[in-house]
Amino acid sequence: MKYSFGVSVCFPAYNDAPSLPKLIGKTFAVLESHVEDFEVIAVNDGSQDNTGEVLAGLVEKYAPRMRVVTHPVNRGYGGALRSGFEAATKEFVFYTDGDGQYDVGELPKLLERMKPGVSFVNGYKLERNDPWHRIWIGKAYNQFARLLFNVSLRDIDCDFRLIRRSLIEAIELESTSGTVCVELVRKLEFCDMDVEEVGVHHYPRQHGKSQFFRLKSLLTTFYQLFRLWVWLLVLPRLGMKRANAHTHS
Repeated sequence: MKYSFGVSVCFPAYNDAPSLPKLIGKTFAVLESHVEDFEVIAVNDGSQDNTGEVLAGLVEKYAPRMRVVTHPVNRGYGGALRSGFEAATKEFVFYTDGDGQYDVGELPKLLERMKPGVSFVNGYKLERNDPWHRIWIGKAYNQFARLLFNVSLRDIDCDFRLIRRSLIEAIELESTSGTVCVELVRKLEFCDMDVEEVGVHHYPRQHGKSQFFRLKSLLTTFYQLFRLWVWLLVLPRLGMKRANAHTHS
């Protein structure tokens, strides 16, 4: 079955040269079988390996349906994701990571759920395949963020999502770190929409190292998480209290 709606596929990539050829190749195979109108956008976020050269070769192979957005310096996961969203032109936007830990072959599961009235399909990890300490940190982060921001989705930290582009354009993302995922789902939950959730597989990393679990990245993430909590939940409540006090004075 081929879907008539258009899909923009975005891949934030940082030092992901070894995983990109297989990932992009499988992406085109899946899209050509299931979607009539699509584009693939890779964001090279200041990579220090040969990601740029690899992507240039892939663009030559898959043009005109593939484009690359290049950041001369690293802007963080949130910065890369925002650039991918800004470059997207189709009705729906799908994104996942460039490291290949999610199987783009499961994208049809999300496409199937994108029916009339649904604007956001969120994947959730059926099982996390990482070293035990990363599994523990990931679970703790997910539960903490869900409680702190009162998010109903079961997995904030699953970067396997299909979103109506009009919704992305209706919100303004500011995070530059991995907290962009929390900001994204929290702001989307403010929108009047139906959400579907789909279980997807998570695979061990085959190449490179995760940027999220480095000390500097973790500190940046939790700092931005705190700032985001203040901006999204604390300040609006203070504003409402001041408005009510002014009304009754």
